[in-house]
Amino acid sequence: MKFYSKYSPYIFLLPALLVLIVFFFIPFIQTIFLSFQDYSNSIYNPTFTGLENYFKLLSSPIFYQVLLNTFLYLFIAVPILVIFPLILAVLINQKLRMLTLYKLLIYFPVIVSIVVAAIAFKWLYAQEGILNYIISLLGINPIGWLTDTKFSLLSVAFVTIWKGIGYYMMIYLAALMSVPQELYEACDVDGAGFWQKHFTVTIPHIMPVIALVTTISSISAMKVFAEIYVMTKGGPLNSSKTIVYYIYERAFENLDLGYASALAVVLLIIVMAFSLINILCFEKNKYGDV
Repeated sequence: MKFYSKYSPYIFLLPALLVLIVFFFIPFIQTIFLSFQDYSNSIYNPTFTGLENYFKLLSSPIFYQVLLNTFLYLFIAVPILVIFPLILAVLINQKLRMLTLYKLLIYFPVIVSIVVAAIAFKWLYAQEGILNYIISLLGINPIGWLTDTKFSLLSVAFVTIWKGIGYYMMIYLAALMSVPQELYEACDVDGAGFWQKHFTVTIPHIMPVIALVTTISSISAMKVFAEIYVMTKGGPLNSSKTIVYYIYERAFENLDLGYASALAVVLLIIVMAFSLINILCFEKNKYGDV
């Protein structure tokens, strides 16, 4: 009995640990091992090349363009996905008629398959699609939303934003329920306005949740794939190609598994760096001196 009480927490953690080992740690170790191999001559008999794939990666102009596209995608999508759902959550958290309907309408894009959403937006963005028809009524020439290098990345990012707003709004709504109403009542007594009391009470109280949304949305933006695969295939001229799509292209179209694995390791390092930045910026007090 003493043995069970002493080790019971570890017993309950064991299934989750096994899942992590099978689906994360083992593939992670295999990916690192593959990144030291050269599969260009034969996919069945690779040769060990050490760090050659990493040197090749760092000297590739396409890699830097893809990396820049990934960060541009992140800087376009993440601020909107952090701020706009919070504003919606604050507005939805009021006593309104048909509140459930509003929540369902805003959350509806989340339950739509990303492939279905990407195909639908591809039709909207078509040269003779609805969007160009609307702007033509305003006397504006049709825009190549997915065929112009200036608009392709922004057009794809809008799909990610459209899909994610409802999801992050629900996270914020759950967090707003934990804010003590007495603090709002104190703000009302002091004569604070609607937005002023949310800046002074709501945002400081749910800052850990804002940090969580920032981290999740950043990681999601860096690993975007389906939208690009369906809508642009990374084009035109690599203008919408991000690092995850580049990994897919090198691994499954070019069968260059070593180079793709090196890209995957670099992506993991970038994601870990963003997680560390999140801890340093948002949750420094929680962890003490980091």
